[in-house]
Amino acid sequence: MVRIGRRKERRPKDEEGRMTLREHIIELRNRLVVSVAAIVVGTIAAWFIYDQAFHFLTSPFVESVRQLNPQPGEKRPELTLGGVGDALTFQIKVSALIGLILAGPIWLYQLWAFIAPGLHRSEKKWTFLFAGIAAPLFAGGMAVAYWTLPKGIAILISFTPESVQNLVDVQHYLDFVIRTMLVFGVAFLIPLVVVLLNMVGLVPATALSKFRPYIILVIFVFAAVATPSGDPFTMCLLAIPMCLLFFIAEVICRINDKRRSRKTEEMLAD
Repeated sequence: MVRIGRRKERRPKDEEGRMTLREHIIELRNRLVVSVAAIVVGTIAAWFIYDQAFHFLTSPFVESVRQLNPQPGEKRPELTLGGVGDALTFQIKVSALIGLILAGPIWLYQLWAFIAPGLHRSEKKWTFLFAGIAAPLFAGGMAVAYWTLPKGIAILISFTPESVQNLVDVQHYLDFVIRTMLVFGVAFLIPLVVVLLNMVGLVPATALSKFRPYIILVIFVFAAVATPSGDPFTMCLLAIPMCLLFFIAEVICRINDKRRSRKTEEMLAD
């Protein structure tokens, strides 16, 4: 029996069966369109929960003002908007930020689906492992940052002279909160990067043990420079978890080096 119908068009491939440059560009465009559409939908959805998001973002400031315990009649620090349209601009900015977070699974999947075909099976395995560990570490760093914000803000506001009222622009406050949380999140990923470098053979565990005092010093210097507040309390709350994660990473690297050397000895024996 002969089946009559229109033949399905096949996408042009090169001689090795790989996608052409034009197909890569088209696929990238389609995935970008899907990612942008997901972010737009997430932004629209975030518009309706703006009040809850605003309360979440400003809670550290409110808590910091409460910690100051101002005297009766003393001027309290306040969040302000400097222009007529700043309230609308701020709501759009917050909604877009939440929309980006809500659409994270979609645009991250689009990014993975675009990169994955070019990876080997072992590379895909390590990528899944990295993503599975990196996400909780990044979220944990942001959670620690949010927990430390009230104390850090209270320390900074306490330097305000008695004759001056501290009026904090909401736009600048949002940038400060986001920058602090991102710094903490990225800092918590550094030990994971060390482990990955060890697994590919670039950083041996012996080097980590040898330079451990200098690495701890660099961690504290990094925490002092990276924390936007700059106070010792916030610096220690960033540096101490980083040191603990570094010690865990060193133990993992040492175990991995022993496993690698044992495997090499078995290969030489065979």
